[in-house]
Amino acid sequence: MSGLTLVLGTLVAIEFFYIMYLETFATRSKTTARVFNMTEQELARDSVSVLFKNQGVYNGLIGVGLLYGLFVSQSIEIITMLLIYIVLVALYGSITSNKKIILTQGGLAILTLLSMLW
Repeated sequence: MSGLTLVLGTLVAIEFFYIMYLETFATRSKTTARVFNMTEQELARDSVSVLFKNQGVYNGLIGVGLLYGLFVSQSIEIITMLLIYIVLVALYGSITSNKKIILTQGGLAILTLLSMLW
């Protein structure tokens, strides 16, 4: 595995830890409202807060899985599976929510997949 893949894959994991932070720990913050294009009042609703926190756990585990694949098992299959998952979810989000999601959430994952080809 190339050094570029390790760096890019680590950046993807950090991105997902940041998303986890926003969704799980800073759920009702101005930053979270801005990032997810929601009002603070929407984020303050208990039902939305619970959903965000649950989604944050998933995003954190994606980051853990990537780091595990990159540095512990060094498994190309695990890394590829998680990166493809990220790109597909970003594609879905860009179709259903905001077209920029394919770049903001999926861009680094796409670059990491491309780096694995060389």
